[in-house]
Amino acid sequence: MEGKLESTKTRYLSCADSCKEHSWPPLGGLRHLIFHAATNGFHKVIRRCGRRILINEQEFFDGLKKKWQY
Repeated sequence: MEGKLESTKTRYLSCADSCKEHSWPPLGGLRHLIFHAATNGFHKVIRRCGRRILINEQEFFDGLKKKWQY
């Protein structure tokens, strides 16, 4: 019996693209969240690819609903 794989589309945005798509947080606020990611729970939202930082859009909004309390 073969199991079905659910196709989930995870959307990753760069910081600049995230600011273009969404009005909040502004770029400075987003950088603040990234800088303090280890202490504020934002580390679950970001993925680092070399020097580039990508933001998982769905995790970001889920984190807002939970107020970053993972």
